[in-house]
Amino acid sequence: MKTSRASSRDQANRQDIRRKGDAYAGVGSSDLALGIDRITCDGYGSCAELLPEMIALDDWGYPILRPGPVPAALLGHARMAVDTCPVLALRLVAVARATMAPATNAPATSAPAAAVRAGGPARSTNR
Repeated sequence: MKTSRASSRDQANRQDIRRKGDAYAGVGSSDLALGIDRITCDGYGSCAELLPEMIALDDWGYPILRPGPVPAALLGHARMAVDTCPVLALRLVAVARATMAPATNAPATSAPAAAVRAGGPARSTNR
C-alpha cells in the first residue's frame, strides 16, 4: 500500500507540473537540463513516454526537449529516461548560469577606444 500512495502522489505532482508548464520550471528547479545527441538518436520515443512533461515527439518520432532546467520533482524521472535510452542519445547536462564579469578598476576610456575616436592609429606606408 505504501508504494501505491507514493505513486499516486508522484502522479499528482507530475500532473501539477504539466498544468503549470514553464511557469513551474523556475520553482524547485535542479541545476541539470536535458540534452540530446540528434545524430545518435534513432527516434524510439521511450524518453517521451517516461518524461512527457519535458519531452514531446515530432512527426517522425524524434524528441523535442523543453528548454531550461529539469524541475526537482522530475529529476528521478529524467534520470530514468536517460538510463533507458537504447542508443544513449539522451543525457543530463549542467545548466549554464549567467554570470557577470567582476568589476575592474580600468579607466573609463581605454587607449584603443581613444585612438579610434582620434582618427585611428597611424597607418604605415610600407606595402
